[in-house]
Amino acid sequence: MNSAAGTIDTGLFGDARETPATLDAFLAQVERRAFRMAELQLRHREDAMDAVQDAMLRLVRHYRDKPAAEWAPLFWGILRRRVVDLQRRRKVRSIVVGWLGGGRDDDGDELPAWEPADPGQDPLGRLHDVQSYADMAAAVRQLPTRQREAFMLRMLEGLDVAETARAMGCSEGSVKTHLSRAMHHLRDQLEDWR
Repeated sequence: MNSAAGTIDTGLFGDARETPATLDAFLAQVERRAFRMAELQLRHREDAMDAVQDAMLRLVRHYRDKPAAEWAPLFWGILRRRVVDLQRRRKVRSIVVGWLGGGRDDDGDELPAWEPADPGQDPLGRLHDVQSYADMAAAVRQLPTRQREAFMLRMLEGLDVAETARAMGCSEGSVKTHLSRAMHHLRDQLEDWR
């Protein structure tokens, strides 16, 4: 698991702990990570792009005057709510389609395939990274929604407990519980990568 987590932290998610001086720089810094997070949760590339774009626009419109230290929890909270909204719409749409019969849900697309960002490794190292990342992504996808959010915001985005609680709209104790359960599940699922 350490290898997979290291690949995710350095290869795809970069250093999330530095606060940029401008809102434009902040958005540029989180864009790719936000897209990966939305895509992982929505399992649909276009919906993920829409969710990230909408979250960025809402941050700029409503919170551009906030201090830079508050941008990360505000942005991740907005994105989380947008993802939940899209998931709810998708569920309602599938229920309506089920009642009416016929038709196909537009979620029939293949799941996205991610590859580690470091092309400079030897072929065996790249294969190991691809396999470990695929296993890690599959294990994270299996987590319940709140555990997945807590894991991604705390471990991948580097938000502290208070910021994660604000972004998720819950108490700090709930964040700790969700994260603990997520870590336990991931340790069990990724035991082979230790």
